[in-house]
Amino acid sequence: MTEPNFIQWLVLAIIQGLTEYLPISSSAHLILVSKMMNWQDQGLVMDIAAHGGSLLAVLWYFKDELVKLFTGKNWSLFNKLALASIPLAVFGYVFKDFIENNLRSNTTIFAISSIAFGILLYVSDIIQKKKPEQSKPKEISLKQAIVIGFAQVCALIPGASRSGVTMSVAMGMGFNRTKAAKFSFLMAIPALLMTTSYGFLKLIKEPSDYNLMGVLVVFTASFVTSLLSIKLFLKLIEQIPISAFLWYRIALAVLIMTLL
Repeated sequence: MTEPNFIQWLVLAIIQGLTEYLPISSSAHLILVSKMMNWQDQGLVMDIAAHGGSLLAVLWYFKDELVKLFTGKNWSLFNKLALASIPLAVFGYVFKDFIENNLRSNTTIFAISSIAFGILLYVSDIIQKKKPEQSKPKEISLKQAIVIGFAQVCALIPGASRSGVTMSVAMGMGFNRTKAAKFSFLMAIPALLMTTSYGFLKLIKEPSDYNLMGVLVVFTASFVTSLLSIKLFLKLIEQIPISAFLWYRIALAVLIMTLL
């Protein structure tokens, strides 16, 4: 395998940014491209930088909502996001070793989950479309947020897509695509905080060399592409046929099973 280099860091950072907030699984894309290019693992430091860029992007995009949230003007949303994040934190901590050692290297798991959760996304969209507009819920309740939080645990399955799972469940409850996506993106904040914090803890235990310029490039590329992805997705979400994501995920699964 070839040693990690500037091109690899840049490509993977852009892929991370473009796919983190789309319902197509960023982890599947990162692994697929790395295997196709015969690249070595880019390293923990670069992973932290990539996820950190995606985290800053969603923080920047929703800065107005977050100001209200942390100044107590939207305490309800704070409670919803906090409680909805607990299941992922608990299950992620308990099963982290099993997932890393058994699931992330299993290409069949990636392929099956890519297709299965793609179908779930498609069916959920049909459900919310058929629900009369006047009967659709306007705001996500605390109970609904907790249910979405437990569903988010499925994102621990490689290839599932965190945004895809949470959007699917929200749409299945009757919320339109935009509301489902916005809540999913807000839920990404504690999820990415947990991911980067876990990475930092591992880094403290096992310090490694890193390239400062590489870290800055990865962080910046991930931030810019993540921000663009969020903006474009929320702008076009009501026009994009959800079936496109299903067919894309099926094609991705075929590629994974064929090339890996």
